[in-house]
Amino acid sequence: MVRARGELDLTTVAPLVHALEGARTGCGRVFLIVDLREVTFADGSIVRPLREAWDDCRARRGWVRVVHSSWGIDLVLHGGGLLGRFPAYSSAQDAWRGTPTAARGTGHAPTSTRTGDAEAP
Repeated sequence: MVRARGELDLTTVAPLVHALEGARTGCGRVFLIVDLREVTFADGSIVRPLREAWDDCRARRGWVRVVHSSWGIDLVLHGGGLLGRFPAYSSAQDAWRGTPTAARGTGHAPTSTRTGDAEAP
């Protein structure tokens, strides 16, 4: 497991990069949980290291799962084309089990499940 906290940007992402690389040393399958619950800000600088970890772990028949509850991290992952690879997990236990957090929405307007009612514009 790799944990990060505080702000992750171009000037502060190096420890995360090194931790992700260190967690993948050796040979064999790697199952890596990245805990970002204590990250207060993240920008696109997390995309490359997460993509590299994903590629390496998948090539070794393992996986990477990200624990977080931040819309901001979802937006960064979406912008980097990684949201489908990294759905949010609410805890390390959920990540290990492969049970992602319930969908938080798609960013589209909500659809009504009621019938027969019209909404005023």
